[in-house]
Amino acid sequence: MSALVVSNIGKAYKRYPGKWARVREWVTGRPGHQQTWVLRDVSFSVSLGEAVGIIGVNGAGKSTLLKIITGTTQPTEGNVRVQGRVAALLELGMGFHPDFTGRQNVFMAGQLLGLRVDEIAGRMSEIEAFAEIGGYIDRPVRLYSSGMQVRLAFSAATAVRPDILIVDEALSVGDAYFQHKSFDRIRDFRHQGTTLLIVSHDKQAIQSVCDRAILLSAGRKAMEGRPEAVFDYYNAMLADHQNQQVRQQERGDGKIETVSGTGEAAVTTIALVDEAGRALEMVDVGQPVHLRIEILAHADIKRLVLGYGIKDRLGQVIFGTNTHLKNQSLLEVAAGDRYLFDIAFPANLGPGSYSVQTALHSTDTHLVNNYEWRDLALIFHVINVDKPDFSGIAWLDPQIEISRA
Repeated sequence: MSALVVSNIGKAYKRYPGKWARVREWVTGRPGHQQTWVLRDVSFSVSLGEAVGIIGVNGAGKSTLLKIITGTTQPTEGNVRVQGRVAALLELGMGFHPDFTGRQNVFMAGQLLGLRVDEIAGRMSEIEAFAEIGGYIDRPVRLYSSGMQVRLAFSAATAVRPDILIVDEALSVGDAYFQHKSFDRIRDFRHQGTTLLIVSHDKQAIQSVCDRAILLSAGRKAMEGRPEAVFDYYNAMLADHQNQQVRQQERGDGKIETVSGTGEAAVTTIALVDEAGRALEMVDVGQPVHLRIEILAHADIKRLVLGYGIKDRLGQVIFGTNTHLKNQSLLEVAAGDRYLFDIAFPANLGPGSYSVQTALHSTDTHLVNNYEWRDLALIFHVINVDKPDFSGIAWLDPQIEISRA
C-alpha cells in the first residue's frame, strides 16, 4: 500500500519579456509569456514505512517537488496523493514568525500540523529538551542563530510521530551533534513505521537510512533504484561535460556496476591476492593483502593518476587515495602502454562485505579528466578467524594497560 503517489508532476513558471507584458496579456486575453519548466513528468510512489532519498545538483527541482508534495506550491500538471499526517521540514524556520517567541511559534506550528493546543502543551517540555536552546525558547525567533532555528523547527515538527516525514537540506545547517541526534530520531521513526522522504547531498545519510533513491536532473527523473547505484550514477554525471559515456550493468550478485569516462585509459584486470599471489575472495581480519590493478592506455596521456576506494556494504567509502596524493603519478603515457599497480596494505577491516572502486584521471579528482571511473570493480568478504570479537568496520587492535590509580 502506498503512502505517497506522485503522478506526472510538472511545474512551470510564467516568464514575461517586459513589465507591461502581463498587463497586455490580461487586457487582450492573448498569451504574452513563455513557460519555464522546473519539473516535468516526475512520477514515483513510496510505500508505507519506506524511506526514499532524493538527490540531484542545485536547481534540479528537488525543493520544488517537496513543496508540491506538501501542498505549499501547486503543480502545473499532474497530481499527488498522500495518505496520513505529514510533517515537513523544508526551509530554515519555515512558518516561524520572527517577532514571536520560540514557544509561541511552536504552538502555531503544532496547530498547522493538526495538533490540539492541549496536545502541544503536553509535549512542550519534551520539545524544549530535544531542541536544547535553553531560555531562548521565550525570546523572539529573530534573535536565534540559524542552528537554533533548525533545532526548534525539527523538534516541533517531530514532537508527535508523523505518518510521513519530509526533510529537506535544512538539517545540514545544524551542528554535527544535532545532526546525529536528528537522524537518530529519524531512524527511530523509521523503525516505528513512518514513511520518510529525505533530500540531502549527504551520501552517507541517504545510504544509511533509505531503501531507494531518486535522482533528479534538469527537472526530470534521471534514475531510481538502490541508493548505492543511484549515487554511483550521480557521481558519473558530475563529470559529464567531458563527452564521457556512462553505462550500468547488473552483476551476477544483482548489484549494479557503474562505469563512466572518456575511455582514453581503462582498468583491464583487478584482483585481491595474498602475499603468495593467490587470489582471495575471503580475507581474514588484519591479513596482509595486495590489490593488483592492471591498466591499459588507449591514447597518449600527459599525466595519469590511479585512484581507488574501499566501500562497505552500504556503499560508503571507508578509505580512498590515489597516486597523485602519494606523489606517484605517471607522466607521458603513450597509447598502448600497460601498467601494473601493486597496492599492499593490511586488511584492518571488520567482518562483512566490501567493494573496490577505481578511477583513472589526471589530477586529484575525476572531475577534470575522467578517463574511467568504475564502481564495484571488485567485491571481497572479510571474516574473523582468530581475533577477539569486536564491533565496527575497522580493526584497531588496542594495547590496554591497567594500573591502580
